[in-house]
Amino acid sequence: MAMRGFLFLVLVLNGLSTIGQGLANYNIVLVEDDINGLPGLQSFAVGEYDGEWVFLGGRTEGLHRRQPWASFQEVGSNKTAYVVNPESGSVWSASLASLPAPLFEQLQSSNTLFHQLDTTLYILGGYGFSASTGDHITYPNLTEVLVPALIQAIKVGEVTDAAFRQLTDERMRVTGGYLGYLDGRFYIIGGQNFEGRYNPMGPTHGPGFIQEYTNEIRSFTVTESSGTLAIADYTFIRDTANLHRRDLNVVPQIFPNGQPGFTAFSGVFQYSQDIPWLNSVDIIPGSYSVNNDFSQFLNQYHTAHIAMHDVETNSMHTVFFGGISRYTLDSGGNLVDDPDVPFVKTISLVTRDASGKMTEVQIGEMPALLGSSAEFLVHPDAPLKMPEVIDLASVSSDSLLIGYIAGGIESSLPNIFWINDGTQSVASSRLFKVYLVEGEVTSTNSVGVNPEGYFDVAVFPNPVQGDVKIEFSVRRTESIHVVIIDNKGTVVRDVKHTTMGPGRYQFEANCQGLPSGIYHVRISGGNMIATKRFAIQ
Repeated sequence: MAMRGFLFLVLVLNGLSTIGQGLANYNIVLVEDDINGLPGLQSFAVGEYDGEWVFLGGRTEGLHRRQPWASFQEVGSNKTAYVVNPESGSVWSASLASLPAPLFEQLQSSNTLFHQLDTTLYILGGYGFSASTGDHITYPNLTEVLVPALIQAIKVGEVTDAAFRQLTDERMRVTGGYLGYLDGRFYIIGGQNFEGRYNPMGPTHGPGFIQEYTNEIRSFTVTESSGTLAIADYTFIRDTANLHRRDLNVVPQIFPNGQPGFTAFSGVFQYSQDIPWLNSVDIIPGSYSVNNDFSQFLNQYHTAHIAMHDVETNSMHTVFFGGISRYTLDSGGNLVDDPDVPFVKTISLVTRDASGKMTEVQIGEMPALLGSSAEFLVHPDAPLKMPEVIDLASVSSDSLLIGYIAGGIESSLPNIFWINDGTQSVASSRLFKVYLVEGEVTSTNSVGVNPEGYFDVAVFPNPVQGDVKIEFSVRRTESIHVVIIDNKGTVVRDVKHTTMGPGRYQFEANCQGLPSGIYHVRISGGNMIATKRFAIQ
């Protein structure tokens, strides 16, 4: 097993993947590794035991094609289970075809939700062709995978149902969401139920399809009696305005008050048009809040990511590697908007400081258009604050291997959807070691112009009991949209939507009849979005 590309390592050390002062003077360095026989997979599930990985499901091809007859064909489903030892470079594989149909079909699907507890990997939902139904479906299954037993079975080439337990429940029929675990409970965050063949022209064209977003945060426990699984203590929170998201990054977080939870970053699609969300949603047991004070412009689809906590500064860091995004930065650090939402090389860092304020910076680039539907695999020896969260305060080495980036889609061009004949992208078999390396920290590029400073928003009086005055500046002629949103992100007043030239403007908005509480003025124009908080008494 040989290192691939010493030149790439030198380029990274010269600043392509450098993080700023928020990571205690550590840089992130990627080193590409060659493992012969490593499968090319994207949108897969992965488990780990004793330093070895097991890969299940996903697609063996790149970006899906747009034609219904060619999209998500059965031939591209991964019907093989793989075991990989990254230290020795050994790879084992075994077919899953001998499994009972309910197991075999779900375990070859893509965009499953998965989470590992101890030595058990839980796989939920997923989308793909079902021979049993004769159509493409989202699977209504939750499957327990006994990882040590499955690894041993793959190594001897005889996979049986002894390594699995499965239940069927309509509430588990989800794809493109996130499965997390906290305080003894599982959480399904976002996602959708997609039935039928994909068609970019919509559900009433061609063969047609059914698409239903969950719009929910679902929580439950799993019980077992005599080998039979069941869902128990099921609850849900529904918000059709703010939880209408799929194919997103949901990342474990430690909030400034010490509360563990999750943040649902960006994701797709907005109701008004097929573009990503910009705000995020913070989730703790039993509740959630929409963060409209932060806009995530970079790395908006699901991609490999790392969560890191720094107890010394009480800050939370999330790093996103490549993938798909509406926005990139040019050489001057200005936002470039591409509503076609292309593949990108961007590596970005989102930091939540001790006050709860979130900021986003670009810290480097991937060596190619990589990262979409890839996974970050935490190294077993990496110090953790909680599962999947690196503890920066416990990093004592000047160079520490914290994990790997595996799989995903590698595209040859940023925008390939409308020209895609299956040759413009592949499921990546490239593997990258991810190191924290102590050293001098170079500067970072902030994302575009500071929107708040760009519009220079003022809201008064604050708090308000009647009408509120909104004042802001416009730098160039563009379409400006001003709304008032509540603390859940719902638009409660549409104040102004018109084209404005350069100048300082003031409008008055009627807040009478609105319940007391916290609200935000949101101003959008061009590539910029600014919010200003105020209270209604």
